[in-house]
Amino acid sequence: MRITERNNFETVRDSISRSRGRMDGLQHQAATLKRINAPSDDPIGSSKILEIRTDKVNNDQFQMNAKLAESFLMNTDHTLGELADIVVRAKEIALGQSSGASSNDETRVAVAEEITQLYKQSVAAANRRIGDRYLFGGYKTHQPPILPDGQYRGDNGEMMVEIARDVFISSNVPGSVAFNTQPTAVASPNPELTDQQRRGPAGSMDEGGPRPENINLFDELQALRVSLLAGDISGVRDTLERFDALHGTLISNRAKVGSRLMGIQSTASSLERHNLTNAQLNSALEDADMSRVVSDLAKEETVFKSSLASAQKLIQPTLLDFIR
Repeated sequence: MRITERNNFETVRDSISRSRGRMDGLQHQAATLKRINAPSDDPIGSSKILEIRTDKVNNDQFQMNAKLAESFLMNTDHTLGELADIVVRAKEIALGQSSGASSNDETRVAVAEEITQLYKQSVAAANRRIGDRYLFGGYKTHQPPILPDGQYRGDNGEMMVEIARDVFISSNVPGSVAFNTQPTAVASPNPELTDQQRRGPAGSMDEGGPRPENINLFDELQALRVSLLAGDISGVRDTLERFDALHGTLISNRAKVGSRLMGIQSTASSLERHNLTNAQLNSALEDADMSRVVSDLAKEETVFKSSLASAQKLIQPTLLDFIR
């Protein structure tokens, strides 16, 4: 087989080009400190890196959601604690004024003024907000949920926040749940009542007979104030059990909020660990081993110089050498 000078030239050119390409790749890795600088460098590794980056973006958003929900729940917990203290103080006043022997008209008028202040504090606490969003309005977060007369104008909505993939948690407690309670004792069914008589206004069966009375925080404070001003000792006594029920509801809601906070903190810690694991995996896939890069670069420089030296000897003959 005859080997022409053109074949020799192309062989030398291809050898030098491949060596120079490998050197360029190693120099790029040394400059960027990355083993993968383009998808063609490692298609499988590039796909995994993109998946990790997408996962990190999602986790960052979940962490932001968790911080927002945690802020709302922490303020909700603080407000519920404040309302529980108000209920405790109102019960102390009612207990102290529930006996005619320990109170008179002057003392009742004085403590009625304190109840008025407690009522205003409770309304202010119920209308607490973060930024422009009210805590206890349900979905109606852009208007005060409690009017000055104690009327609730929010709804029962619970704002669910995604704090992890397919993990949702309520970031609020609606005022209809926080400020109201119903006694657990239910009247026994009356066998003499017909099915139609047992049905409520909406036509639903109420097998327990009469529905339990709703106890509202603001109504009870107002009722206590009116009873004190009217000198109604019996009315003052009636508020004691209701304040106990309200206090129990507030404590129960605080416990629910606390469990949500623990869940958020646990999920946030899990997301941080997941991000750390992904960062380590991403580094193992993408980052270059600099000691190996430097070593390979030195080897490739030697190969490149050897190729140049071999090419010089191989294509050294000229046309004049063939004429002689």
